[in-house]
Amino acid sequence: MSSAASLSSTQRADRDSRNAAQVLGLCLPSDVLLYLLLPMYAADFGVTLAQAGVLLAANRLVRIVGYGWVVRFYARQGDRAACSLAALGAAGSALGSATLSGFAGLLVLRLIWGLCFATFNLSTQTLATAEAQGAARRAGRSRATLSIGPMLALPLGAVMAQTYGPRSVFLILCASALLGLWRARALPAEGHEIGGPGGRRLKLPDSIATWSFIEGVTLDGLFIFGLSLYAQVHLGESGVLAAGGLMAVRYLSEMLFSPLGGRLAERFGALRMLVMLSLATALALLVFASQWLFVGAFFVLLLRALQLPLVVTLVARRNPQQRIQALAGNAVWRDIGAGLGPMLAGVLLPRVPALWAYAGAAVAITLAALACARSRRH
Repeated sequence: MSSAASLSSTQRADRDSRNAAQVLGLCLPSDVLLYLLLPMYAADFGVTLAQAGVLLAANRLVRIVGYGWVVRFYARQGDRAACSLAALGAAGSALGSATLSGFAGLLVLRLIWGLCFATFNLSTQTLATAEAQGAARRAGRSRATLSIGPMLALPLGAVMAQTYGPRSVFLILCASALLGLWRARALPAEGHEIGGPGGRRLKLPDSIATWSFIEGVTLDGLFIFGLSLYAQVHLGESGVLAAGGLMAVRYLSEMLFSPLGGRLAERFGALRMLVMLSLATALALLVFASQWLFVGAFFVLLLRALQLPLVVTLVARRNPQQRIQALAGNAVWRDIGAGLGPMLAGVLLPRVPALWAYAGAAVAITLAALACARSRRH
């Protein structure tokens, strides 16, 4: 009997989820470094600050129209083939970020990366929730594993950017993505049943998808863009190191606290924890907008890490027959928000006091959390 055959279904789910997270962890740094470097070094990339916001949003916006195609391709080809192709695309995007300048060329790269990430994201979430038993635990561990690459790349990339310029680090990240291509060969080759037609029309969001949309606008868009921008304003040339360190804390917190979030969900309930942590995040955003910039940022990142396994678990539990489509649909609404966030930040933050902008974000998160609480009986 082969070792693969001797594994239980839960053990196979653990192994496959871990491998998918490793692939994403090797490919993701080329994206997260742009969130750090593009707002600070927009001129070095040949774009304006407003164009930088559009570029940081483009990879998410393309997934709004592309997720249906990605779902069908992923389900038909399986994790190994789909993630291998995505890793190759990620390597090409990283190479282009090191060599191309100007809005048009960088926009093409961001659109390619957007479809690549959609594939990675679908694979990590699908494999983490392949077995209902332990799904929240696996989702937390998956976030912890995939965060290792960005956590290491952000401070090192900040140092390289300050020493050698912001483009050089992407050559190294191209090599990292090629390692992701190698790791993708360990993923299962078989396809997936998607439980009915893939569906091309975007459905109206339920309370969880609405929460994901609001979190995308506020945390994945407005907050991350503002963190880089305000660090440069307050700290000058050393701002890239400080922002890189804090953004690395984002992924370090996922490594340390996302597994805890999964365990809390299994013990106290995913929905209850989502609501409580969202309210705490709203308070942390107000601290971030005050004079306690970095203290607030630290707590926003920590709370975000605790929340990450909760949504995946809730969506999978509510849609057992069409899990892949539901996960993709929720990701689309998050991407809509996260796509609007950087564009909103690029226009809003240079003109509006930080307290006003992030107070509005705190109110939005609070209302979304309360809507989730009211829908508990559904």
